Amino acid sequence: MKILLNNNDLNEALNNVKNLGFVPTMGSLHKGHISLIKESLRKTNKTIVSIFINHKQFNNKNDFTKYPRNKKKDLSILKRLNVDFVYLPKNKDIYDFKRTKKIKLKQKDKILCAKYRNGHFEGVLDVMDRLMNKILPKYVFMGLKDFQQLYLVKKYIEKKYKSKIIPCKTVRDSNKLALSSRNSLLRKNTLLKAGKLIQNLINFKKNLSKVKDLKKVVNNQKIKLSQLYNINIEYLELRNERNLKATSKTKNSKLFIAFYFDKIRLIDNI
Repeated sequence: MKILLNNNDLNEALNNVKNLGFVPTMGSLHKGHISLIKESLRKTNKTIVSIFINHKQFNNKNDFTKYPRNKKKDLSILKRLNVDFVYLPKNKDIYDFKRTKKIKLKQKDKILCAKYRNGHFEGVLDVMDRLMNKILPKYVFMGLKDFQQLYLVKKYIEKKYKSKIIPCKTVRDSNKLALSSRNSLLRKNTLLKAGKLIQNLINFKKNLSKVKDLKKVVNNQKIKLSQLYNINIEYLELRNERNLKATSKTKNSKLFIAFYFDKIRLIDNI
């Protein structure tokens, strides 16, 4: 496993590498990341994993400061997986040029997380563009848990580069809670509560096909869950998984949620 600490290391290591798989991460690796990496190792000749906590996608400075970091553990996991390259850039390696034109989301895309996290996805698209420009992989492996992120990155990146974004299924714990680096910031009993909320939603989604007024029922469920768990639910919405438009049909739909436990923001889609 080669550790690449700057752009010179990166250019030298990737010279003439064909069929390259890329897994972009912000570190604090868990089984969800590991599943992405294993998929890349299966599908490509060489795999590169980046670890970079991108300050520009945090709309809350406190969230950036609190974001879990454990480089030693991450490198140990990557070594065990036999990853070919690990890219550990500094800010100056990523932000080594100034954009002439700012990345802006279209109005129709300012939904779900984009509605509540101003500038977040612009920061994500910016850093992904910069990483792609440096790495030029054949495939990029991303999780379905961050569905809106995946949707926007796929649309932006595949239009600009020859690379293909590969969606990978959400990995959940035994309580059905989607794995997330932020889960490590929660207490055990809170994790159990969050898992019960998701189990509730999974059962709720199964029964939605029998419902006539979907919008009303989903909104009532949001109120009910907020009261039941005494939490802030930012949104609970049913949307078409192909274009993320609000829908009143269960076919090709996903239920999207963002909620807070102990001031930690979690997202999921079912």
